[in-house]
Amino acid sequence: MKTIVMLNDVTDVFKADVFENLAEELTEAGFDLIFPKNADDLLDLLRKNARIGGVIFDWDHHNLVLSRAISKINGKLPVFTFINDNTILDFAFSDLAINIHFHNYILNHVTDIVDRIELKIEEYIHDLLPTFTKALFDYVHKEKYTFCTPGHMGGAAFEQSPVGSLFYDFYGENAMRSDVSISVEELGSLLDHSGPHKEAEEFIEEVFNADRSFIVTNGTSTANKIVGMYACPAGSTILVDRNCHKSITHLMMMTNLVPIYLCPTRNAYGILGGIPKHEFTKEHIQKLVDITPKATWPVHAVITNSTYDGIFYNTDYIKKILPVNSIHFDSAWVPYTNFHPIYDGKSGMGGERIEGKVIYETQSTHKLLAAFSQSSMIHVKGKINERTFNEGYMMHTTTSPLYSIVASCETAAAMMQGESGKNLMQQAIDRAINFRKEIIRLKSESPDWFFDIWQPSNINEAECWPLNPNSQWHGFPKPDEDHLYLDPIKVTVLMPGMDAQGKLDKTGIPGLVVARFLDERGIIIEKTGPYTLLFLFSMGIDETRALTLLRSLMDFKRIYDANLTIRDAMPDLYAVNPEFYVDMRIQDLAQGIHQLMIKYDLPNLMYEAFDHLPEMEMTPHEAYQEEIKGNVTECLLSEMVDKVSANMILPYPPGVPLIMPGEKVTKDNLPVLRFLEMLCERGTHYPGFETDIHGVYKNADGQYVVRVLI
Repeated sequence: MKTIVMLNDVTDVFKADVFENLAEELTEAGFDLIFPKNADDLLDLLRKNARIGGVIFDWDHHNLVLSRAISKINGKLPVFTFINDNTILDFAFSDLAINIHFHNYILNHVTDIVDRIELKIEEYIHDLLPTFTKALFDYVHKEKYTFCTPGHMGGAAFEQSPVGSLFYDFYGENAMRSDVSISVEELGSLLDHSGPHKEAEEFIEEVFNADRSFIVTNGTSTANKIVGMYACPAGSTILVDRNCHKSITHLMMMTNLVPIYLCPTRNAYGILGGIPKHEFTKEHIQKLVDITPKATWPVHAVITNSTYDGIFYNTDYIKKILPVNSIHFDSAWVPYTNFHPIYDGKSGMGGERIEGKVIYETQSTHKLLAAFSQSSMIHVKGKINERTFNEGYMMHTTTSPLYSIVASCETAAAMMQGESGKNLMQQAIDRAINFRKEIIRLKSESPDWFFDIWQPSNINEAECWPLNPNSQWHGFPKPDEDHLYLDPIKVTVLMPGMDAQGKLDKTGIPGLVVARFLDERGIIIEKTGPYTLLFLFSMGIDETRALTLLRSLMDFKRIYDANLTIRDAMPDLYAVNPEFYVDMRIQDLAQGIHQLMIKYDLPNLMYEAFDHLPEMEMTPHEAYQEEIKGNVTECLLSEMVDKVSANMILPYPPGVPLIMPGEKVTKDNLPVLRFLEMLCERGTHYPGFETDIHGVYKNADGQYVVRVLI
């Protein structure tokens, strides 16, 4: 951060001499100087360059107005301003937090001023780092000799081998030396939350508005199990969102719980719309308890917020109305809700404590904040027994954590602190809305077809758009008022071929075809639906990436309209099976898969597949115990009726568990089997378009089979 922005727009000759001498000495001291044309140019530089270490300007020209604008971008950035002896300072108490330093226009003081500037910038860099990250960096810089784990000894072992040297060179020295042992006492302990680890968690609590926060180094799958192991005693009943992540199912396989499922709605696109309000009521829950064997009043509830596709709940309503004292919001996909006002009332940690209730929120720090993979956090609002909770925490946490993950989790929180976090989120929201508007503009200008966006017609304001019961765009039948909202940074692009009400056109372009095309051009889709593509406009998505995606969608239209061969349009797909794709053109491929959708009447089939849950013959835990005892056998998928599944069966998309371990498929669930068969048939007919279905696999004869209990 040896870069300084110097706004040298003074006209006075003496001031100009001071600025010229200052610039020369700063350059000699090793600083890089940038000279913006005006204040607007300066502010734009600050928004786009995070490595700037300081700003210099003339107070007489710009005074407090510019200082406040700089502070809104980066409140910690040192600002150096020059004043005359008779300059009047008009500061309010709120301005005292601005990191501003005043100097007089005295030519022979320039050397001293440079020393002070260098000192303040060093302090700025040092103070930027949060506690644990700073301690880790300081430890690495000490270059201590260790005789403990890890065995690569700061990378030294790698350099003793040719292949190890390649590995070392790829990741670099600091990545190796920061991989340290849990035996390093000065870094504290992640397991007993001491030292810098404890300070990091206390810092995260403040930033995320929690009473208690825990850093988890092996993902939100583990965070979810930690919460469940504490909140759900064996034998108890819990409320589970049927749209739960499979880690919740794995929790139920680990400890013997009786699940009662709350069922979300869905639209024709396969997008989950959330659990209706009435399912959160005491009356509805009592009915579920009455019809579920072994069920008692639930002790805990797990709600997915937001959904994969970016649908938020009005969490304030759920916290108050849900008659359960322990509520867990699985917010893996939205770790940013505390940092922009459009998410107020839509998160677990938002607002104040609810008397008599404990609210948990698990968040994947790595998914949409700036952290390494596997970084996750557990936030708690309410009273817990920390010693007991920590037993579950230690049960699932490694005794050899990668400290780089811990540091990245803490750094992600530091990035989101104060105005900086709000600015980062505002930029992400603005880029997402601009992209949405560009798609709509291009569609309006296209004489025949172009892609569309799943959103309301008016998106001028930055907000989470409500799914109103009288609106048609979302495709959900009469959603509850003031209940569900669409996150603007989760952008769902619509393909031609089906409308929001599920009407299939004669021709269409399934999302799989476009996703495959984009993948061959280096663009990876977060989620592909039958006629949708989901793109996440996180903070890391800059204008270049957004424009590249837009350009690639336009390229697809051009290539599709020209009806190029698969060999020319998608050479990687052609290489999967050249004999099959030898004469096929891109429109033939799209229409062939579209005809499969028509054959199976996909929209209605998806509705029917989720309308009736299979019967729970035994809990997921009991089913798993039968499996590990070997009481399972293979069964053709088509012959699964009246059999009990040993495993969870979960296709992507839409990513919702169709069948849980211990559930029996009955004749009422035939649409479930037809839906799975359609997904399998697509891969059979079109090589390269196989569907990943957890719990369904091919046997030696190429038939799709499942595991059922004997």
